[in-house]
Amino acid sequence: MVVIEKERFPRYHIGESLIPGVHPILAKLEASGEVDSAGLCRKYGVTLLWGRTRELWSVDFSEGSDYDYIYQVKRAEFDNLLMRRARLHGAHVIEDANVTDVLFEGDRCVGVRYTMNGSDQVTEIRARMVVDASGQSRLLARRLKLVEWHDDLKNVAIWTYFQGHLTYGGRKAGNILVENMSDGWLWFIPFSDNTVSVGFVAAAAVVSKMSMSLHDLLEKEIAESLEVSRLLAPARRVGGIRTTRDWSYTCRRFGGPGYLLVGDAAAFIDPLFSTGVALAMNSGSGAAEAISAILAEPAREAELIGLYEDTHRSFVDSIIAFIRYFYDPDKDKEFYWAEAQSIVDPGKERSAREDFISLISGMSPTLTGVSFEKMFEKREVTPIGG
Repeated sequence: MVVIEKERFPRYHIGESLIPGVHPILAKLEASGEVDSAGLCRKYGVTLLWGRTRELWSVDFSEGSDYDYIYQVKRAEFDNLLMRRARLHGAHVIEDANVTDVLFEGDRCVGVRYTMNGSDQVTEIRARMVVDASGQSRLLARRLKLVEWHDDLKNVAIWTYFQGHLTYGGRKAGNILVENMSDGWLWFIPFSDNTVSVGFVAAAAVVSKMSMSLHDLLEKEIAESLEVSRLLAPARRVGGIRTTRDWSYTCRRFGGPGYLLVGDAAAFIDPLFSTGVALAMNSGSGAAEAISAILAEPAREAELIGLYEDTHRSFVDSIIAFIRYFYDPDKDKEFYWAEAQSIVDPGKERSAREDFISLISGMSPTLTGVSFEKMFEKREVTPIGG
């Protein structure tokens, strides 16, 4: 397996708050012990200032998940750890490389061309299967015109870093805080080194009408907040202002002859519930299972790609549907719990609160369903390692 990476690791990346749905993948990569011993901030749940009553409320992952905690991570460190695991498991990683073209023969993807940074020399690699993990660059989706935008979730994110902040006590010390504002929402993500990531997300249409810089906008929202401003009262800013467009989209298909799309290359979801890394890792795992099966039984390629797509799309669509409900900030928290239940547990086999927690944990049986690996096993296809 060859991995072509545009940058050199470790490299900066947003997406620092994980959810428990990544635990099974870490275990599969035999990385759980290394991650757990890395001294990362443990995140036992989520604290929110959201809803009609404008009061703080929290949920604990242990109430609706098989796992007590997950981590707040610096993505440069976390992603570098995963890259080391890929190399350890036999991947040939080429860093500082730019994919310049995706090769097709008819409608089948058969490889890529790339150049090394600073060089004009083109190298061609052919493969039986190509995985597009290019993130929001969406190499194959742009080539094949697959992107469908979610116009109601076109947002702008602005963030920076502070040190010297206040924290919650006990199990809530590592919680992500999400606070609703009149024209968007704030995140507060603490790390183990006494640094905190603080960001503001608002509709792009709203931001474009504001007569202030994004730096001033972030300062304004922090100053006007209730809980984030309290926690930051003794803190000082230690990072520059960063911005990105969080424009949610889903590709019309996640695979085709000779290729699969994973992570943000397949779909990008509003960051409200920190699902990005879990979606990327779960789709990557599912793609690996699908490819292993395809290589073993090439005649079933279309069926197996369809299985991968159906399973991952169910996860993506469920999260998007719930985010749309949650963006109405004027309901009681019990309303959000009930909506989560209607999506993942219409038979009401568990309490609505448990269903809400399992959904935002990425651990709902309806979302993970039957895992990718078990789905392939059901169809008598040899999974990875089999």
